[in-house]
Amino acid sequence: MAKPRELRRRIKSVENTRQITKTMEMVATSKLKRAQDRVIAARPYAAALAEIISDLHDPALVEQFPLLRRPKGGARRAAVVGITSNRGLCGAFNNNLIKEARARIKALEQEGAEVELHMIGRKGVGFFKYLGRPMAAEYRDITDRPTMDDATRVIDPLMERFAAGDLDVVEVVFAKFVSAMSTPATGFRVLPVDVERVERPEDSGAAANYILRPSAREIVGAVLPLYVRNAMYRALVETAASEQGARRTAMKNATDNAGDMIDNLRRSYNRARQGQITQEISEIVGGASALQG
Repeated sequence: MAKPRELRRRIKSVENTRQITKTMEMVATSKLKRAQDRVIAARPYAAALAEIISDLHDPALVEQFPLLRRPKGGARRAAVVGITSNRGLCGAFNNNLIKEARARIKALEQEGAEVELHMIGRKGVGFFKYLGRPMAAEYRDITDRPTMDDATRVIDPLMERFAAGDLDVVEVVFAKFVSAMSTPATGFRVLPVDVERVERPEDSGAAANYILRPSAREIVGAVLPLYVRNAMYRALVETAASEQGARRTAMKNATDNAGDMIDNLRRSYNRARQGQITQEISEIVGGASALQG
């Protein structure tokens, strides 16, 4: 059994650790609320863009817009944009995102595509550097408060290359924010824009009979890049919110585990102290008996 002095040091060390994890849990809770607000704020704009595209879509327009062009004979060149966090201490959050990114890369390569990787976040960049996989682009400076400028900086070069025919597919791997406890790693195809899969707002009803000015062609041409940029922005803000939710859960579990460990150490300390006192009493009684004898 460990000595009482050693147990006291261990108890103090775990108490300090619990104080740190409790503080990190509180910080993550505060950041989660703001990140969740950004996710909610991004949804109405996305819904409006989706409604416009859905209403104005005409099969005759598909060939006129490069962002709607689907690869013939399968994808030959593809880009995967993976999003991770810049910091750890968030459980299996980054591992799940990296696993999903690797699965998407493998699936595209099995289809015969040449895949290039664009990685956002230091954790993902560090992992793929460790594997020795080359990356077409690295983004280490996008914080946990992403902006539309960040999304534009990532997706615009890929849109230009897709429109020029240099890429056939662009996919994004991110953490979908369902709730603070549910943040599954998800992959979706952002280019080409699949109008049939564009989510129409639930309360929009049937398509309205609009009088369009300028023409539907010009409106669709202007809205499509906005829709792609907004899809990238939503992936960034949902991943940022998911990161804070995962960190809050991980730090809460660590705090609870530290509390359990402290309770066990205190019981061990009490037993060790009781044994030490009993031994001291026995030595005193034995010494007194030896003097009387």
